[in-house]
Formats: sequence, structure tokens, C-alpha cells
Amino acid sequence: MLTITDLKFKIDGRVLFDSASVVLPAGSKTGFVGKNGSGKTTLFNMIQHYLLPDDGDVEVHPKARVGAVAQEAPSTRDSVLDMVLSADKERTSLLREAETATDGHRIAEIHMRLADIDAHSAEARASSILRGLGFEHERQGTACSELSGGWRMRVALAGVLFSQPDLLLLDEPTNYLDLEGTMWLENYLATYPHTVFMISHDRDLLNKAVNSIIHLDRGKLTFYRGPYDTFERTRRMQMELQNKSREKSLEKIAHMQKFVDRFKAKASKAKQAQARMKMIEKLRPAEALFDEDALPFSFQNPKKQMARPMLDFIDTQVGYGETPVLSRLNLRIDPDDRIALVGVNGNGKSTFAKLIANELKPMDGQLLRGRGFEVAYFAQHQLDLLKRGETAVDHVAPLMPYATEAQRRSRVAQMGLSTAKMHTVVENLSGGERARLLLGLVTFGGPGMLILDEPTNHLDIDSRDALVMALNEYEGAVLIISHDRHLIDATVDQIWIAEEGTIKVYDGDMESYQRLLLSAAKNSGGVANQGAGSPVDKKRERQEAAAKRAELSPLRKKIQAAEKRMAEIQKQLDALEVKFADETLYTERPDEAVELGKKRGALASELADLENEWIETSDMLERAQAAQ
Repeated sequence: MLTITDLKFKIDGRVLFDSASVVLPAGSKTGFVGKNGSGKTTLFNMIQHYLLPDDGDVEVHPKARVGAVAQEAPSTRDSVLDMVLSADKERTSLLREAETATDGHRIAEIHMRLADIDAHSAEARASSILRGLGFEHERQGTACSELSGGWRMRVALAGVLFSQPDLLLLDEPTNYLDLEGTMWLENYLATYPHTVFMISHDRDLLNKAVNSIIHLDRGKLTFYRGPYDTFERTRRMQMELQNKSREKSLEKIAHMQKFVDRFKAKASKAKQAQARMKMIEKLRPAEALFDEDALPFSFQNPKKQMARPMLDFIDTQVGYGETPVLSRLNLRIDPDDRIALVGVNGNGKSTFAKLIANELKPMDGQLLRGRGFEVAYFAQHQLDLLKRGETAVDHVAPLMPYATEAQRRSRVAQMGLSTAKMHTVVENLSGGERARLLLGLVTFGGPGMLILDEPTNHLDIDSRDALVMALNEYEGAVLIISHDRHLIDATVDQIWIAEEGTIKVYDGDMESYQRLLLSAAKNSGGVANQGAGSPVDKKRERQEAAAKRAELSPLRKKIQAAEKRMAEIQKQLDALEVKFADETLYTERPDEAVELGKKRGALASELADLENEWIETSDMLERAQAAQ
């Protein structure tokens, strides 16, 4: 389907492709991965002939139709459904010709071709795709110009999916989707009838929707069979084997070099020394392989310990103007809570985040905030607030008015920006670099809570892993709105759902929530294009699912309570170790040393009991889930 041969390309003197070659088989579902800025989107532009290579060839099968999401979202007065239908150029052209054709034979050909391409079901297929991407039936008649930019990008995605090109190019397709839309797309792509080539940094999508990976690294393209996790394991093994081979070659060269250095001046050994010198010249050790680790994130911990609850919602209502978006909010957030807020876009997730961040005031009810409560709020639209023409160091300067230039650069480095990027104006930074800068700025003062609204949209996989590590080290509360299931699984212990005009606490974990979504999508025809069940059946299924979650809720709560207490004990033990490291404790305060030792023993014993309880309860939960 796609053949790349000896591709070479430079941009601004930087080599993106260096004699790169790869073959993409027809029918494959392939993920395209590599560091941000390595050239993935550039290759997509070459495939579509927007760019020409400096040398080499990028060849697509001559009869293949190539499709990609339009770079500009549709903003016409055409309805959402009509815009998607128009993406099938052949169908649109045939229908237009059928209105004016007069030749009987041509009319017959037109209708035969319309039948071949299943034109009669086009509206139903387009509607199904739109429904999977979050457009309910009534919204499909909305004019595209009335939609926000994110929703218009969904229309563009729906259009290219509907047109079903032979080679489907997708560049970060989930950036404008919520979790529900991401899961629908995952299932859709897994059964797509043609070839898919997709740039993505979403681990779950790359594990479930593709069967191969192309890796771009140091200007080379390498094809791997299997999903992302298989690629990662295979590459790690290859790196270890190649580096071991390199070490052996270097040891062999060093041994022969010693012989040459020792005997090259002796006539009796001169020939042997010369032979070894020739062998050294022929021995070329394999190139050392290593991954360039993403620079870490670092969040300032809360300046002080907050009392419980940190936030208390009492019949709170919030919205815009006189129109409420969320009502009946009866929730609380404690200083150590880790919450994922999920739900279909448009159900009030960002509104809830703005309420906590004090950007919106309650319309009714109460929102009680702890004394000294501070929150850091990160959202993608805030990237526009970064000042054009200023560097990262310039942005930090007002926050550190009395610091030296070296101290300011050090703080920028903690945000994960390299020395080369510190003095680059923000408009020349990549999306991921701007996101790092904004995250560092909004968390600068050590807030008691972080609200992160789609924080991974511009981050590559390694940077996402670095974000996970930073969030797990941060000691305050966290609320995450994200479609990145790996991020949610790795950082949160509670799931809240925005639906039906309020926020509800979900008793299950992420895995059970995904099963709930898939079940609901199948019943509505969203994933497998099956017919919807009767309202009575759906209601009974929802009731049964709720009953099953309720049965498991005590186990999950017990696990969560154990995990929180274990984390508290570990912090106390770490603090005790610092005290025990003080040599004067034993010589000047022996009684205190004895008491601290007893306390450490009691905490260690409690921790061991909790760990056993956690293991047993987790096993019980897994068995109960399997039985269901």
C-alpha cells in the first residue's frame, strides 16, 4: 500500500529522514510513533504530496484513495450530516449527474454504480459515525458554523471515516474526543476494512486499534508487528542485544589493540601486529542504542496541609448567565483525593473545573472552601494566554522578581524545558513544550489542588509517563479530565461522571466503566452497528449493572481506604527515617530514640497488616468481577 525508499529530508538544517525505508502492507492497522518533532506529520504531508522529499521515494499504490482529516475544520452553513455525506466525492458527483443525465445508458450506469457503493445506506452510515463521535440525532442537523472548533474537527474526522479511503491517515485523532468518543473510534478502527496509518501517543488506542507499529527514530523508520506494548518489549530486547554485541566488539578491539601496542615495534611480531590492525579496521561495533528520556515534570507541593474537607458542595448549582449546566452537586474533595472526571463532552466537565477554580460562581446552593485553599487550573485553551515574543525565562521573571538569571533558568529546567528552549519565544515552541511551560506556570506557587483538563494532548508517550510520575509524587489533591486511560489508571483512585446535569460518584474502576460504556454503545448501535434494544430492556440492563456495581462497592472502598492509609503510614515512616539519620538523636536524646523506635515498629506492623488486607481484598474483587 505504501512504500518508502531511501527517504532523505532536512528542514532548517535538521535531518528528519536519513535514508529511511519501510513498507506498509495493504490492510494493516499501523500506529506511527516517535518523539515530538521527529518528523511524523512531515511524512504524512509527503504522502499527500504537500511536501517533496530531498531524495528517495514515497510511493502509494497508484489506484489507492488516500484520505486524511482536513487541516481546516468545516465552518459552512451546511448541516453536520450533509457535510459528512459530501465527503464521499464519488457519491456526491454521481447524485449530481443523475439529476441532469438524459442518456439512458449513462443513467443506468450511474444507478448501478450507486448500488455498488451502497449509496442508499449512506445517510444511515454517516449518522452512525456521527453518533459514535458524540453527535446525537438532533445535533446532526446543526449548521457547522454554529459549532465550536473542537466539534467541527469531529465533523472533519467523521467525514474522512465515512469516505472510507484505501489509505486512512490519522494525526492524533483523539485530541478532540472525550473518553466515550475515543473508545468508539478504537472499535471502529479495529474493524476498518482498509489500511490505517495513525500518529498517536495514546497507549490504549495503540494497543487495541492497531496490529503493527512504525517507529521513527534518528531519521530511520522501522516496522514492528503487534500492538504498542509488543513493540516496546521488542525494541527493548533489541537495544539490549545490540548494546551487548557492541560491548563484546569493543572488548575484542581493546584486546587486539593491546597486542598491537605491545608488539608493533618487534620484528618477530610485526606481521601479527599488522594483521590485528587490519582486523581492528574491519571490526565496526554496532551503534549504541538508547532512548532519549523525556525531561521530567516537577510540581511544587502544597505550601501547607489543608483541613478536611478541602471543598464541600452543598446542593450547588452552576452555569452561564441564567442557564444552569450542573445542579444538585453534593460532593466533597479532601486534600489527598485523586479524581478522574469523565463523561460525554458538553455534560459540564469543564464547567465543574471552572467552578472549583473560582472562574465561575455558584448560582445556587453552597460551595465551602477550606481556609487558604489554592488551586492550579490547566486547560488547553489557556495556551493562548502565553505571551507572544516572550521566552520561558521571560514568563518566569515576574514570579521570581528578586532571583538571579541562573535561578530563573533552573526553575524553567524543572518544568522540563531544555537549555536550548529556555530562550526560545513561545510561538516557536512545540505544542508539548508550551504545555510544559503552562503547567509549570500555573503550579508555580505550590497549590493545594491541581485541575488538569486534557493535559496530554500535545505530549508524546515518554512525556506522558513523566507526567504520571510527577502527579504521583505531588502531595495535593488532583482532578483530571482526560480521554487518556493510561493516565487515569496510573494516577487516580476515584471516578466521577458528569451526566444528566450533575456530577455523580462512580463506585467502579476504570475497567468497569469502560465495560459499561461498551455495553451502552452496543445497545444503541454505536460500536457494532447493532439495533437498539427496547427502552424496557435498556432500563433493566442499567439497573442490573448498577446492582452489580453496588455489590462490589464495599470491596472497592475498602481497597481505596487501605491504599490511602498505607500512603499516610509510608510518609510517617519516611519522616522517622530522617530523624533517625540525625547522629545526635542517640547520644543526646536516647529516650526520644526509644520512643521513635517504638513508633516505627507500630507503624511497620500496621503497614504489613494493611498490605495483607489489600492483597486479600483485591483478590476477592478480581474473583467477583470475573464471576460477573
